[in-house]
Amino acid sequence: MAQAAESTTDLALESLVLSESAQLFGRSLEPEATVPAVLRLLSQLMGLNRGRVVLPDEDGGALRIRHSYGLRPEERRRGVYAPGEGITGQVMASGRVSVVQDVDAEPGFLFRAVDRETLPPGTVCFIAVPIIMDGAPLGVLACHRLRNRPRAFQADLHVLQIIAAMIGQTLRLSELVHERTSRLEQQNRALRSALEREGLQHGILGSSPLLKEALQQATRVAATDATVMLLGESGTGKEKFARMIHTNSERRDGPFVCINCAAIPEQLLETELFGHERGAFTGAVRTRQGKVELAEGGTLFLDEIGDMNLELQAKLLRLLQEKTVQRVGGDRDIPVNIRVITATHQDLQKAVNQGRFRLDLFYRLNVIPLHLPALRDRVGDVALLARHFLGTFNHRHRRSLTLGSGVIARLESFPWPGNIRQLENVIERTVLVVDGPMIGAADIEQILREESTIGTADASAAPPSDQRGGHRTSEGSSRPYQRVHETAPEVLRAAIHRCRGNKTQAARELGLSARQLHYRLKKLGLSNQG
Repeated sequence: MAQAAESTTDLALESLVLSESAQLFGRSLEPEATVPAVLRLLSQLMGLNRGRVVLPDEDGGALRIRHSYGLRPEERRRGVYAPGEGITGQVMASGRVSVVQDVDAEPGFLFRAVDRETLPPGTVCFIAVPIIMDGAPLGVLACHRLRNRPRAFQADLHVLQIIAAMIGQTLRLSELVHERTSRLEQQNRALRSALEREGLQHGILGSSPLLKEALQQATRVAATDATVMLLGESGTGKEKFARMIHTNSERRDGPFVCINCAAIPEQLLETELFGHERGAFTGAVRTRQGKVELAEGGTLFLDEIGDMNLELQAKLLRLLQEKTVQRVGGDRDIPVNIRVITATHQDLQKAVNQGRFRLDLFYRLNVIPLHLPALRDRVGDVALLARHFLGTFNHRHRRSLTLGSGVIARLESFPWPGNIRQLENVIERTVLVVDGPMIGAADIEQILREESTIGTADASAAPPSDQRGGHRTSEGSSRPYQRVHETAPEVLRAAIHRCRGNKTQAARELGLSARQLHYRLKKLGLSNQG
């Protein structure tokens, strides 16, 4: 009867130790906190004293006591074993349990960490259990106990083997967490150091502080799914930033669909965005998906959002709120999963005050405003970009021009109202018109003098405001965009003819961007003009 009661008590004690140990390991994956606490339980509740966990060095050499309970610091420091040395080294090498019935009678017991004088009188035993992971020893769990304790060795050994398995799992999980954390830290460092390379990958060149700040902000917001509004003057690279945000987001495998709201006539913009059903209007011979549906699972980039009329603004607001779209001529709500990025060179707050832009839509779009710096504010970037464009156009047009003395200084002194797009255009024109092997300051001066006259024809055009709340560009500094009706192909043909097929020059003459002219030619079936 007494033996049965004692057995019941032992089982209850084992259950308590294992339960408490499991809870400790479940609270934290840090071995420095959990393993000594478990060794304390073994000592106080089961009499398995001076517990220690011995692990190999990172290079797989010496074994060292890494975690313990009941050992003084100097005893821990002494607990170092060569591979295969002593009882601990043998257990690590063989992966088998070792039970020493009497440490005084065992020649292989080294008394390395604990002197015999510090052990209690009487017969002291030593139990060493391998910590096995994936079939191989990861370390050793060991402890002392008195020989004359009533509990059977086998019972203690059973508990130690279970605890060793728990410790092994904790060590492995901790290692994986630390490896992952280390990788993330390395990735973050690499991300910070690669901002310029990241920008270069997406065609965003420069090293100025303002550009780096914009790149950092774009990288941060890319990981979210929030609506981003890119603010900046025309030609600052808003589409490139939008593509960069898309490529660095979780939607990178989805489509990136771009639509320029200023380049498409108002009558066509709604069907371009939302599509149409068959028979919705004359010529609608089949159902057609719009840009919104085509962006499913990806990103929809709405450039020049400030040019959208109020009626379309209301439909865009519904799209953002309901995440559904209705095609023109249809009444069925089509669910869509897209991220929206918008861009504008206009002061939308002023447009709201003037009643040209909906306040509720403005708040929906302006969740994360991202300001793109004007080229004139990007210190040092004009020279970098000029040399890059020179190399590009030398290769494209089979030239080998170089920049003469004073050219970079003159380029850096120009205000660049058209920003990067204007600089690119100037360099290409220079490569095409200069005869000699070197571009001189006089060549650049002539072209910049011509550039200075662009945009002054429409004095009523309001200059874009600086979205940072700073200065406004000078009157006439931005190119006025005029709308060309879609039924006026003769206007486009005449302009291209006058410019001898140079569509870039024709677009400038018409007050359009090259992209706007290309869109109109495509819509009118005139893509082969010139």
